[in-house]
Order: sequence, then structure tokens, then C-alpha cells
Amino acid sequence: MTEFIIKFAPLAERMRAVGMPELAIETLGLYFRRLLAGATGEVSESEIEPVSGLADAETLGVEPAEIGRQALSQTVLIKLNGGLGTSMGLERAKSLLVVKKGLTFLDIIARQALAAGVPLLLMNSFATRRDSLALLDKYPGLAAFGLPRDFLQHKIPKICRKTLRPVNYPEAPELEWCPPGHGDIYPALVTSGVLAALRRAGYRYAFVSNADNLGAVLEPAILGHFVSREVPFMMEVADRTPADRKGGHLARRLSDGGLLLREAAQCPAAEQAAFQDIERYRYFNTNSLWLDLLALEEIMAACDNLLELPLICNRKPVDPCDALSTPVFQLETAMGAAIEVFAGAQALRVSRSRFAPVKTTEDLLAVRSDAYRLNDDFTVTLAPGFSRGPQVTLDPDFYRLLGDFERRFPGAGPSLSACQSLKVKGDITFTSGITVCGQVAVANRGPEPLTLPAGLILAAGSGKEFEG
Repeated sequence: MTEFIIKFAPLAERMRAVGMPELAIETLGLYFRRLLAGATGEVSESEIEPVSGLADAETLGVEPAEIGRQALSQTVLIKLNGGLGTSMGLERAKSLLVVKKGLTFLDIIARQALAAGVPLLLMNSFATRRDSLALLDKYPGLAAFGLPRDFLQHKIPKICRKTLRPVNYPEAPELEWCPPGHGDIYPALVTSGVLAALRRAGYRYAFVSNADNLGAVLEPAILGHFVSREVPFMMEVADRTPADRKGGHLARRLSDGGLLLREAAQCPAAEQAAFQDIERYRYFNTNSLWLDLLALEEIMAACDNLLELPLICNRKPVDPCDALSTPVFQLETAMGAAIEVFAGAQALRVSRSRFAPVKTTEDLLAVRSDAYRLNDDFTVTLAPGFSRGPQVTLDPDFYRLLGDFERRFPGAGPSLSACQSLKVKGDITFTSGITVCGQVAVANRGPEPLTLPAGLILAAGSGKEFEG
């Protein structure tokens, strides 16, 4: 106990100095205590088994949809909006990117909420709050619900691995801090007063998803299924493919039969092959959740608001762009890991069309294209005939950063409504009116940039190579 108090004090002091609430400090203390005790957060194969026999959103029928429509008046839409899109070279909220018909992610999300007649709340970071709220000023209808428009995710110090003290990095002091993972949503709802405000206003249910996933829409049939089952927590999962083998998967705990989420950082190194076996572990977490706010209020009260989730202990350099910078621990939790702590929590298999996150410019090209359609109610769905979006692979030397990408893919980019996959190697600019069909690989093998002519059709098996 004395060791914990002495070693945690500098972390707590640093958080108080920037105005973090006591609950956020105490929550970090839970995980720091486990770090001191040698906890790794790992979940071994010997502790779990695969999951099968889940309910399927594609076969729910008519009755749940009607129940869901009746429950909309008690439902709120929460979007995780803390991401800056740094992997694409952005320095502001990723959700402010234009994605369809001149509309940003946030424009589309706001219009989805208004079309559904439900309140919209953002979980912002300190870096995304100002610009995101400024955009929402365009939608005064959202204020009619009389609720806060957002609440803030907390921030915590990165911990020097050698000293277990808050890391110092004078070259870029902002890198001394990190978010505590999206599992922070639960204490943040409490410290912001938003959970209490929602309950006072009569809201019972929340649909929570990432702002960069326009496939995650508030579907009445899924809401009705959740409400009629009277479960406190439900996770949407989708079938794993080879592209998802390194992502977190759903499993069942052998000790009590409860569901759990295992992330890659929680898998022992010797068991990575089993972790990545998509036939054994068939489902991955889409990070779209349904919460019973009354159940959340009760479970938070029962633990004095200190909801302890499975620890994810990330080992990284303090500067993610400098592998030689000071090694640190980032103590994080996953929002979906709460499936372990809500008694009776369930998972629902959903179509891959509900999972279209934009993490890279490759994802952005697919979602901007005509393979995804913006409907009259502002939902975004796959074009007919698609079970999942086209797989896009772009040469990182020329397309990774947003500015470089947009110069080479002006506007919405090529038509991908008949494309299964597109691979681009080298410096190539796609002008307007280009169509890609089937599985296509295009390469510029020459030393000079290349511009493809307008109206070009790139078909499967064409094996296009050019000398720029």
C-alpha cells in the first residue's frame, strides 16, 4: 500500500495540475496498482473458448423493428469523436473530413440523428472539441433536445517504463499525455454529468459507435432486439476475415461462461497463431455497442463509479514517430471489454455493411466512392451486390498522407461499385470518370508521375502496368 501511494502520487499530481477530475485519477490508480503487481492484462488460451450460436441481425424479423421504433424516444446516439487522423497526417478531428457529396462525417451523423429524431452526443477529446462543436452549430435542431452536445474524454500521463513516473518529453510536452482508451466512456459519462442528465430526461438506451464508421447507424430492428431481450449491454460483432486476424475477437470465459473481448495486446506472444485463427475465433468487435443507461447507472453506483475493466498495457515509445524515444506504458481499457462486467451481456452478429471505419486513405477512397451510397435518410449503405466494401491497397509512398492522396484522387475518385479490390503501386493520378471492375492491380514502373486518362475502364485481369 505504501509503495502504491508513493509511486502513484506524481501521476495523480500531474493529473490534478491540468484539472482532471478525481474519478479519472482514481480510475488510473486502479490500473496503476495492477501494473505494480505485475499484471500484464494477458488472457491465455487455457482460460477461454470460441463463441458460436449468436443471434443474427439479418434474421430478426418485423416485430423487433416495431419495438425499436417505439423505443426511439428513449434512445440517444453517442459517437466517439476523439480521433485526429494522425495516420493520415491530420491535425484536427478526422470526422471533419469531407466524405460524401460535400458532407463531412459529422454532417452526415448530425443529419442521421435528426432524421431518426434522437439526440446526438459526441465524446470529444481536448483536441477535437472546439472544431467539432463549431460544425454542429449548423444544426440547431440538435439543441431542441435540451441535452449537452458533448462530453470530454479524460487524459492520463504516459508512464516511463524505467522509473514508473510520469514521462518528461520537453521536445513535445503534449506527447507526455495519452487517452485512457475508449473504455474511458463510462467514467467520463459520470464526471461530465451527462449520464445523470440523460436519466433525468428519461433516456434509457444508448447506441455508441465510432464517428469514422458511417456504417454504424441506429437500426430500429437492432434496438428492438436489445430492448425486448432486456439485456444491459450488447456488442455488435461481425465475421472475421483474413484482414481482421490481428484485431480483437470475441470469446467465452471457461470459468463462468461469460463473454469477453480479447485484444491483440492481451494475447501471450506464444499464442498469436491461435489468436489470429479466424476459423476458431469467428467474430470481431465492431466497436458498436448498445447500453441500457439504467443498468449502467446502477452498476456505476454499485462500484462507487470505479468500473474496473480488463487492463491493456501498451508498450510504446513516448514519441510514436521516434522508436528511440523514451519507452513508456500507456494504461488503456476498451469500451467493449465491459461485456465482462455487465451480468447478462450479449453479442449480436451483424452484416459487414455496418462496419466501414476510415482509418487510412485506403478506407477513405472506398467510402467516398460509389461502392457506398448516401441515402435520403443519410444512412450510408453498400451498393447492391456487395457484402463488404472493396479492398483498396495504395502505395504508402504516394498516398498515405491526405494531401498527397487528394492530389492523386481528386473528387470522389474512380467508380468502385463493380470493384472487389484495387491495388495501386507507384505515382499515379486518377482523373475523373475512371471505372474499376473486379480485382485490379495498377502499377507505374517508371520514374515519372503518371496521369490516367478520363473515362478509362480498368477491368479484372488487365494487369495494367505503365512506364511513367
